[in-house]
Amino acid sequence: MPTLRWLTRDDDVRAADKVPYRLLEEVEGLGYGDRDAGNMLIQGDNLEALKALLPYYAGQVKCIYIDPPYNTGSAFEHYDDNLEHSQWLAMMWPRLELLRELLAEDGSIWVSID
Repeated sequence: MPTLRWLTRDDDVRAADKVPYRLLEEVEGLGYGDRDAGNMLIQGDNLEALKALLPYYAGQVKCIYIDPPYNTGSAFEHYDDNLEHSQWLAMMWPRLELLRELLAEDGSIWVSID
């Protein structure tokens, strides 16, 4: 079976395991709507947020849609989209691993690339 290889792959495939679990903390005054509806807006590092969601939602998410940076070589306000390809893969791999853990057996993940 073909395998995608890059310089730091061996370290990158274990990166999600190294992310510590963090507690999600509600910020009073920023909430809106029904607290029991199950909807959340999480502000912070997305890798840490995904790891914080695992104890609550592992294997339960039916649909995931992500729109990652495309590595176009441009600079944007919130992130630098000018990463070397191995850096981009190193950034994406642990996030995709954690998303897969959140995904239900009959769920699907959709990724917008371009």
